[in-house]
Parts: sequence; structure tokens; C-alpha cells
Amino acid sequence: MNLKQISMAIYATYLTNKYGFKLKKVKTAKEKKALRLEYSQTLLSKLNISIKVLNKENIPNDGKYLLISNHRSIIDPLIIEIALKDSLIHGFWVSKKELYNSLFFGTFTRNSDSILLDREASNMSSFFKDTKEVVSNGHSIFIFPEGTRNKENTPLSSFKDGARLIALKNRLPLLPVFIRTNANEILKDAINNRTKDLEIEIQIGEIIDYKDKAPLEENYRKMFNI
Repeated sequence: MNLKQISMAIYATYLTNKYGFKLKKVKTAKEKKALRLEYSQTLLSKLNISIKVLNKENIPNDGKYLLISNHRSIIDPLIIEIALKDSLIHGFWVSKKELYNSLFFGTFTRNSDSILLDREASNMSSFFKDTKEVVSNGHSIFIFPEGTRNKENTPLSSFKDGARLIALKNRLPLLPVFIRTNANEILKDAINNRTKDLEIEIQIGEIIDYKDKAPLEENYRKMFNI
């Protein structure tokens, strides 16, 4: 790592843990949504990255949804938080166990409204019980259906089956979003070159009924012309 990377890593670690402890002190979904947005705006502003939302009119004002997005960068959740800033939708992020135990993300992840996904668990009953509780309390669920970050030179990798199952079990309409810009490349540029006025485009798709029988990945690719 060079000096610029080390400097940004230290700042990002400080900011993430600072907001992690702030989130621990608040209880309501409204407060947590506000802090998650504040954190996202603060960090992306430091990186000189702005977010452009395409088809913003497709964002519902409120309601319960399963938000699905492609995933190529660690800042993807921040991009989505900013895209939804004017909506009342509050989602619990599906987060893998590694994030819960992470020195960098752990405090933030555990306190920011998330659902633990332990892929090593013998069965998924606890996970689906948690999703049901979240939805019954009036909240949405946010997930990356690829299951992990896509590190290939493609805008999208294959979807896992989990997202469709969550939607069906909870009768959640799906809200598809597509981060058109390669946010990982933008992030590298921001850290290594301190380039100013960087922009990431995120496109909002049309709601998909949870009863739609078409394969979810096929539906998503068609919607965003991938």
C-alpha cells in the first residue's frame, strides 16, 4: 500500500467504527437510516464521489421490498443508501458472518440493522426466521443476489437461489437496482489518484412481483439490458 492508500484506509476505519458506535446508541429504524445515510455521504464526499440516480421515479416512497443489486465494490451499500435517501424505505442488509467478525466493518455491521447470513450453518431456519421478523416489523430486506462481490470483468455474475426464496417466503415484491458504473474502478481512482468530481450511476428498475415465474437473473438482465 502507498501513502495515499494507507491514509484513506485509516480514515475509513475511523469513520466506520465511529458510526458503528453511534448506531449502537440509537434504537429506531428512522435514526439508523439517518445515520447510515450520513455515514455514506460523509465517506463518499471524502472520496470526491457523487451518485447519479437514473429512473429515480421508480423508487417507491414507502413499503416493504426485497431490494436486489449487482455487487462489484465495497462501497455498493453506500451508493444504494444515497439513492434511497428521499424514500421512507428502510432495509436490513443481509450480511455474511465474515462482516460481523471484521475488525473494519464488525461494529458497524452488527449495529446498523442487518441480518446475519452464516453460510456454514447446518440449516437456514434461523436466517429465514430473522427475515420474517424484519418484514413483520415493517422493514425491507436488501441483498446482493450474486452472493459475494463480482471480481470478474463483467457487470454481473450468476445469481444464487437465496434472493428468490426470501421474496417468496415473505411475499415481498422485488425492487431491482443496477449500479451501472464499475464502482470498484472509481474507488481505486479516488484513493490512488485523488481524482475529483467522480460520478457513479445507479439505475432503478421497475418492481417485480414475487409471484413472477421468470428466472430472477434473466428478469434482471433483461430489465437493465445486461
